[in-house]
Amino acid sequence: MAGLSERDLAVLALEARQWRTTGAKERAVREELGISATRYYQLLGALLDREEALAHDPVLVNRLRRVREAKRRSR
Repeated sequence: MAGLSERDLAVLALEARQWRTTGAKERAVREELGISATRYYQLLGALLDREEALAHDPVLVNRLRRVREAKRRSR
């Protein structure tokens, strides 16, 4: 298994932050990571399936996995 890249770690760190206003997260994605919000969510989704991400931040990854699964069930 390959380790997490700096970008992977940055995505997880950004996702762990609290956001006060609508659009602040998407703005931070563009400014801090230099990618679109769509690409960010693609990367985040892929990270949630990686054991390295789970080992790095199990609380965050497990919470996001639960949210993702709840959305899938509601469809």
